[in-house]
Amino acid sequence: MNGLALAALSLLGDAGVVLQSDQELLPEGLNIGFKLLPAIIVIAMMGLFLAAGVFYKVADTADMWVAGRSIGNVENGMAIGSNWMSAASYLGMASLIALSGIYGLAFVVGWTAGYFVLLIFLAAQMRRFGKYTAPDFIGDRFNSDAARAIAAVTTFLIGFVYALGQARGMGLVGLYILGDPGIPGLSGYQAMMVIFMVITIAYLSLSGMLGATKTMVLQYVILIGAFLIGLLVTGWAAGYSTFLPQLEYGMLISELSSEFSEPFVNQSYYVWIATAFSLIFGTCGLPHVLVRFYTVENERTARWSCTWGLFFISLLYLSAPAYAAFGTDLYSSEVQPAYGDPGMSTEAGDVIVVLATQLAGLPTWLVGFVAAGGIAAAVATVAGLFIAGSSAISHDIYANIINPDATQRQQVLVGRLSIIALGVLTILFSLDPSAPIAALVSFAFSLAATVLFPMFFLGLWWEKTNRQGALAGMSTGLILWLIPMFNEGHFQITPLGNEFIATWMPAIGSGLIGVPVVFAVTIIVSLVTPEPPLQTKQMVRQCHSPDPMPKDKTAADVVRERNGNGPTPADD
Repeated sequence: MNGLALAALSLLGDAGVVLQSDQELLPEGLNIGFKLLPAIIVIAMMGLFLAAGVFYKVADTADMWVAGRSIGNVENGMAIGSNWMSAASYLGMASLIALSGIYGLAFVVGWTAGYFVLLIFLAAQMRRFGKYTAPDFIGDRFNSDAARAIAAVTTFLIGFVYALGQARGMGLVGLYILGDPGIPGLSGYQAMMVIFMVITIAYLSLSGMLGATKTMVLQYVILIGAFLIGLLVTGWAAGYSTFLPQLEYGMLISELSSEFSEPFVNQSYYVWIATAFSLIFGTCGLPHVLVRFYTVENERTARWSCTWGLFFISLLYLSAPAYAAFGTDLYSSEVQPAYGDPGMSTEAGDVIVVLATQLAGLPTWLVGFVAAGGIAAAVATVAGLFIAGSSAISHDIYANIINPDATQRQQVLVGRLSIIALGVLTILFSLDPSAPIAALVSFAFSLAATVLFPMFFLGLWWEKTNRQGALAGMSTGLILWLIPMFNEGHFQITPLGNEFIATWMPAIGSGLIGVPVVFAVTIIVSLVTPEPPLQTKQMVRQCHSPDPMPKDKTAADVVRERNGNGPTPADD
């Protein structure tokens, strides 16, 4: 099966694309083996991350979950960019465009347009609500421990699914730099993935959100520098471009095959729309993105953080199509035809950024620097995911439901254990990944769009949304997300294979059906059940008040003070 067909089937979850454990996942054409200078770069980089974890070692829950609300707008914007530009962006974006042509641009659109929705409707309002985590918002806004628990489990599941793509990227890129370490019982890919994931888990267990944020700024500088320098030099060395590869690559498109340049050759118009829709609103529902707005002092800084984050993200996304074009042409001329039989494999596509620089004849140290950027991107995103996932377990389930009298030390300990548990789970499932990097990540976006985004939007903009509506909507969203996932075989070896579901509700774009249904269910149930308490409505109004919010107060605190320190709404 050719690489393009394999990628397309992977994105739609066809049974034929599940990678078996006996496959090596070795990208053809990639010069795999130990390289001294790139190894020094990567080892120094990972050592720097570990040192930051020790230096910014967390002391309390505020540092662990929201960095003491001390991060500035540019710094937070860079952290948003680093947190956001995962292996799916650094490696997977160019891979999708190389393997799937115009369909890959749905990811560029989806992963940028979502930030405009965040900027207008959610960033400042979430900061004014003023909690530690996304499940914290849902639990307090809807006065429900059950809703908090569902949101926490969803957050943990998003972190797990999203991290699978990052682990795959670490393993594939690590192979290029360090080669196969020869660990018994593990392939080269598996060994490198395990090594980098263990280092990442160790650094996160020490640092928490404060250290992770400081390190994300450094990671952003590394990854964007590596990406842009690599693209500029690749285009110049191969004769494709001079100083503006983001524009000049257009001259190359006519020389590539129709699979790269013609619209809807690889996927239908419907799947393109469904994918973009899920990614846009999934962006607005990702807990590890929304928690970035809790780390700043006030709502104004939250808005500027979102604006700066979009700028920093755009630097990479405007460049990824050029990398895809250069890499595809170099692959076709140096390795084999990119399309046809056998064509480019998904493994080669997932490292097309590194492969392009290698095939352009760049020095090994420079190719290694580009590869190091991919690892930095993966580590940065895993940091945000694991902090969000661990806070869901430690803060939202353990401290708010299981043990309300938990000390800060106990919460931090449970948080660290949760990071380790999430890491181990990710490692086990990443030994045999079921889809390319970007596809794996997109499943998490569909989950966030279907389950969490409606709760955030309605919770902040419609004060009559109540506990019953939220519980009904979130439960419906989980079911709607699981149906295509099981139908396409991402949680089990044998897919259900229902053609109607695969056509109209693919896992990668299930939000197009799921989001409107969840909105409708939540609104209808809220209308036919009792309205939420007055204090809850006042909290929603406070999120839109023109008065500045104090750094250390939440909307609930302000409402309680105005009501004479009366009781807050009781949990169910």
